[in-house]
Amino acid sequence: MDAIEALKTRRSIRAYTGEPVTREQVEEIVDCGRLAANARNRQPWEFVAVTDKETLAKLAAAALEHAKFVAASAATVVVLGVAEDPYYVEGCSNAAHNMMVAARALGLGACWAQLDKRPFAADVRQVVGAPETHNPLCMVAIGHPMGHPEKPKRALAEVLHWEKF
Repeated sequence: MDAIEALKTRRSIRAYTGEPVTREQVEEIVDCGRLAANARNRQPWEFVAVTDKETLAKLAAAALEHAKFVAASAATVVVLGVAEDPYYVEGCSNAAHNMMVAARALGLGACWAQLDKRPFAADVRQVVGAPETHNPLCMVAIGHPMGHPEKPKRALAEVLHWEKF
């Protein structure tokens, strides 16, 4: 699948078949994340890949009702930003987006679960053993999709404005 098709067909996938993903697939997805655009090439991120079912359940429970789907994923990547970097939110967001598109390109599904500025972010940090110098920005759940949501996106003509709004 080429990049344009992956971008245009990526959707948030929250239901997975239970089929495992390979270590190589997770590494390829995270590799795409680490290559994301970021301010001044500061690369303000660390990634924790989780495939252990017990730990996935703990991550889902830590994030309360916001990320129940994480427990059913084949893998989840916790994206952590260097807290002292003023641009970690933007850089880590770009990294997470790259990972979701990469998952789609590999025929997998993925979904973002927000952590930044949420009261349970510290609980997720604890589950993965990350230091307090790193803020959990999000989790990217990955797995083989049960289906592909067809909720339509707004048409280009609705959102594109030339020269003025």
